[in-house]
Amino acid sequence: MKIAIASGKGGTGKTTVCASLVHVWPRAVAAVDLDVEEPNLHLFLHPHIESTEEVGMDIPIVDETKCSYCRKCAEICQFKAISVLGSVVLTYPEMCHGCGGCMAVCPEKVISTGNRPLGEILQGKAGNAAFWMGRLRVGEAMSPPLMRMVKKRLAQALGEGSPGAESPVDVLIDAPPGVSCPAMNAVMDTDAIVLVTEPTPFGLYDLKLAYQAFGQLNVPMGVVINRSDIGNSDTIAFCREVGLDIWAEIPFERNIAEAYASGRIIAETDPAHFAVFHSLAEKLQSVGERLTASREVTHA
Repeated sequence: MKIAIASGKGGTGKTTVCASLVHVWPRAVAAVDLDVEEPNLHLFLHPHIESTEEVGMDIPIVDETKCSYCRKCAEICQFKAISVLGSVVLTYPEMCHGCGGCMAVCPEKVISTGNRPLGEILQGKAGNAAFWMGRLRVGEAMSPPLMRMVKKRLAQALGEGSPGAESPVDVLIDAPPGVSCPAMNAVMDTDAIVLVTEPTPFGLYDLKLAYQAFGQLNVPMGVVINRSDIGNSDTIAFCREVGLDIWAEIPFERNIAEAYASGRIIAETDPAHFAVFHSLAEKLQSVGERLTASREVTHA
């Protein structure tokens, strides 16, 4: 089962929830930080990093001595990463999404593959949990390709895709905040989404955006309200209105803030906090069991 911990905006406590879920998760689990622009799950899980892999993406390299300047490469590129001006070909590697369309349509086959560094993938262990993290190169704006590489390496490590095999390891993903391309890339192939929010007007506004964006995926979603005893009850009213279950509420307490500031996992600081996340994990396990049962009925 893959579960994304997401939020409509930053600063809601998404990583706090993810780290505590990893701590209380009752089965084998992999913790994955896909917030590659600003990864911070490792600050709480303190993993032992076993390997680091530099990764890049394919970009076009044009041999202009053999180019007919037909413009087919420029016409297919939706991101304006390649242009043909008379008898000059210009490429913009920073705008390339690495789809390879220009290479596929080139009639002379004079576009070869170059490489642009994206960042790195770190893999290790955090206690009993496997740990994966993508870290985008400073100045790099293209995070989805690196996120896909992290997912690909994770799938290879878990043996996903083998005929009839279901991974014995659950995956908890710390997703990027917001609802733009990076966030959608993180949640798009998950089995359930935990939306972390706070009961303030700003929190509610972004929760609505996340509900509208991620709702298109038709996967189970529930809400965790962080700092639940501040703000107002509008968030609860919205959840009731649209049928979003509130899976957990985390109080606004000084000891939680102190634990966060010192890089500690909230669930291990107090039995009451452990109980909150243990209950959340049980609810997510129930969601997984219902999904499994539904799929078995569909396949029967």
